Amino acid sequence: MLVDSHCHLDFPELEEDRAGFIARAKAAGVSSIVTISTRVAKFSNYAAIAESDPDIWCTVGTHPLGVVDEPDVPLERLLELSAHPKCIGIGEAGLDYHYDTAPRDVAEQVFRTHINAARLTKLPLVIHARDCDTDMVRILSDEMGKGAFPALLHCYSSGPKLAEIGVELGLSVSFSGILTFKKSDEIRAIAKKVPLDRLLVETDAPFLAPQKHRGKRNEPSFVIETATMLADVHGLSYEQMAATTTNNFFKLFTKAVRPQ
Repeated sequence: MLVDSHCHLDFPELEEDRAGFIARAKAAGVSSIVTISTRVAKFSNYAAIAESDPDIWCTVGTHPLGVVDEPDVPLERLLELSAHPKCIGIGEAGLDYHYDTAPRDVAEQVFRTHINAARLTKLPLVIHARDCDTDMVRILSDEMGKGAFPALLHCYSSGPKLAEIGVELGLSVSFSGILTFKKSDEIRAIAKKVPLDRLLVETDAPFLAPQKHRGKRNEPSFVIETATMLADVHGLSYEQMAATTTNNFFKLFTKAVRPQ
């Protein structure tokens, strides 16, 4: 059993053959899939996808690149939508200084609102962090001091310090196909230092297909490649890593129901 803890089944690249992607994932042993929110305004789309299959789940939140469209979603709206039975997390939310599409103070405030939603609901916050390590450490440290909240650093591609501080603060860390890239030695070194009980895997499909499928559209079944590499990094068998990351997923995303 394996879980793709982060993909975007609503994106056009996956929407056209969504049933096929889901069927291939299940055939490959990927038992559960989380389709991730990028805009609160589109929550009904994510919920409908999750409702179509007992083993598909969704989240609610504003991606940092969506802050220009949703700069002021009220906390109350996040709390309301997160009560949906198939919604198991908050986000993805965070900071993205690579594209820097929104004023940084606005982006930070939106992120802090999502943190508060995670704190109040006890649902894990799915964190997007790109080229923002210093500010991300500052915000997470500050907010955790106000009261603990469950969270996950998704699709990890930052430096070692953010991962180290994140783990110290109680966060989990998820790795994507980036882990398998030929030039990702630093990411593999970071992954090796993350405790086994904090590791998750994901595809971030349709993006970032693993090395074996580079140049192709990514899909949930490809999460197996990332789990295989993560197993190698930690000196475990694939079966051990699959069990570990799956158990970690259901421990973090407590609202999700494990398949029988």
